[in-house]
Amino acid sequence: MPPTQQPLRGILLKVVSVCVFVAMASLIKASSGHVPPGQAVFFRSLFAMPVIVVWLMVRGELRHGLETADPMGHVWRGLIGTTAMGLGFTALGLLPLPEVTALGYAAPLLVVVFAAMFLNEQVRAFRLSMVALGMAGVLIVLSPRLSVDATGLSSRETLGAVVVLMSAVFAALAQIFVRKMVQTESTAAIVFWFSVTATVMSLLTLPWGWAWPPLHVVAMLIGAGILGGLGQILLTSSYRFADASLIAPFEYTSMLLALIVGYLVFGEVPTWITLAGAAIIILAGVLIIWRERQLGLERARQRKAMPPGGQH
Repeated sequence: MPPTQQPLRGILLKVVSVCVFVAMASLIKASSGHVPPGQAVFFRSLFAMPVIVVWLMVRGELRHGLETADPMGHVWRGLIGTTAMGLGFTALGLLPLPEVTALGYAAPLLVVVFAAMFLNEQVRAFRLSMVALGMAGVLIVLSPRLSVDATGLSSRETLGAVVVLMSAVFAALAQIFVRKMVQTESTAAIVFWFSVTATVMSLLTLPWGWAWPPLHVVAMLIGAGILGGLGQILLTSSYRFADASLIAPFEYTSMLLALIVGYLVFGEVPTWITLAGAAIIILAGVLIIWRERQLGLERARQRKAMPPGGQH
């Protein structure tokens, strides 16, 4: 086994990164009643930068890791990613944490569609059918928010449902930008310059009013930024030790964590509809990842079987 392939280490780093991101989301949710989403984005992005800089210094990548051949690419990726983050933070203040987490799983499903649309990637019937299955799960989770019952429709929760879906759309678009950027940009540059652009762009929300939160809320926001930077480092590091197809399914451990934190910290009891929809979304996502792994193994076998020079 090559020294860089350490599957258990990769999985551990991925799971820890998921825990860190759920903790970050919990801090953002806890502070949502005190500060607007744009201000939360500012703290999340600004205080992630020192963590990332220290990481780059330790790795000896600070000088060359921040060089870029596509500055405007970082601007556009920053604009789309910051929009996704702001919408996601807005949703955390409107909906229960498990519901936001479940609906956020729509993003990787949408990446499949957008990759075919914008990157000309070949998407076969299996992946498309799994995307359809996953979106059916999304509709199940959404159904209570988009139907009128005897007590009437909660405009706050309906808005939250729309906002979290918009966040998933922009998050998927950001991933498409990253897929294009990795051809010329280092991971370090993409991570660092996103934090810079998100910090600057969040300041554009100042005219809509920022608050002077209590000190304990400031501490939570700073903590969210530090955790955001740490989570990004852990996530990036996890893919250095194992294949993406092996690590990716562990993203769905965030649902279990969100259920626990939502219940213990915020007193949120998930409905069976949310749990059923989330299970369908997760099933679709795992099957897509499994199928891609099988295709990757098959391509690897074909390359090994090919005679030198590629002549049949």
